[in-house]
Amino acid sequence: MSKKNKPDNRGFVFSTDPDFRFEPEEQEQAETLPPAKQQLRVRLDTKQRAGKAVTLVSGFIGTVPDLEELGKKLKNFCGTGGSVKDGEALVQGDQRDKILQWLLKNGFERTKKI
Repeated sequence: MSKKNKPDNRGFVFSTDPDFRFEPEEQEQAETLPPAKQQLRVRLDTKQRAGKAVTLVSGFIGTVPDLEELGKKLKNFCGTGGSVKDGEALVQGDQRDKILQWLLKNGFERTKKI
């Protein structure tokens, strides 16, 4: 492949527009709200998980590292595995009561169990 046709680091290979200039999209960094203002929802989900129960914590407003930190603390408190995907913290098993207890204890006052 000649140097002329190699893709750049942004994924563009070729453009028919002679005046084409790549302009990256500006992504806004949402600042993390304090725990008292977060409206989190805790629910049980089994969809597309082969019947296994997963507790989802959704509604977090803030940066991805802060959400990952919250997910890590919840997994550690429950003593189970999980992950953070698509703006939600997933904790393995039916841990709704434990998670709700931990969130209320740590200042997340506006939390609902669904």
